[in-house]
Amino acid sequence: MDDNRRDTDPIVVPKTLVVACAALTRELRTVLGQFGFVDVVYLPSPLHNRPEKIPAAVASAINEAVARQLIDRIVVAYADCGTGGLLDLAIQNLRISTGKPIMRLPGAHCYEFFAGAVLFAELHDAEPGTFYLTDYLAKHFDALVWSGLGLDRHPQLRDTYFGNYQRVVLLSQSDDAGVVDAARSAATRLNLAFEHHHVGLDPFAVAVSEAMTAPSREERS
Repeated sequence: MDDNRRDTDPIVVPKTLVVACAALTRELRTVLGQFGFVDVVYLPSPLHNRPEKIPAAVASAINEAVARQLIDRIVVAYADCGTGGLLDLAIQNLRISTGKPIMRLPGAHCYEFFAGAVLFAELHDAEPGTFYLTDYLAKHFDALVWSGLGLDRHPQLRDTYFGNYQRVVLLSQSDDAGVVDAARSAATRLNLAFEHHHVGLDPFAVAVSEAMTAPSREERS
């Protein structure tokens, strides 16, 4: 450890590309401020509704970035996000084709790295039929969920999509009362119970920091 390093000095990491879901923009900007050079490419948040398109979108963003600039390592700021392992397969192929170490944030969904693995497991075990919201998803519920799933045009589909859910859980990062109100309103519209857990940014910051600094298999070999 460098004893001369000040707390205000950036953590020195190799030149890093982060490919991220736009739903993480505010939180990533906060967390990435402690690192050196980081180039971030944000992909459209409506991909939440089309997870089968996420692996190809991530691969395209990485290939384009690697082709135009020198990059030492890559962090994919997604969980599996409903791709059923296809995102990890795409990352494995990209490691080979680009020759770059590529790390991904842990977990099956972003809710897991926001809440932390322990709390998320407790929430899931208590009620598997849970629809999760973050600050971003609560604020943009109309665009990403209500309109995104066509419920504005076909409200009768609500029970088709959410009939097996029992509750909405807000995992809030901020202390914004408007976020809580928006999430509670979303639960009412979905005819589900509402529960709120303030998780802050610490679990997310830990997940990002580990992905940014942990040696990859290529770097260990």
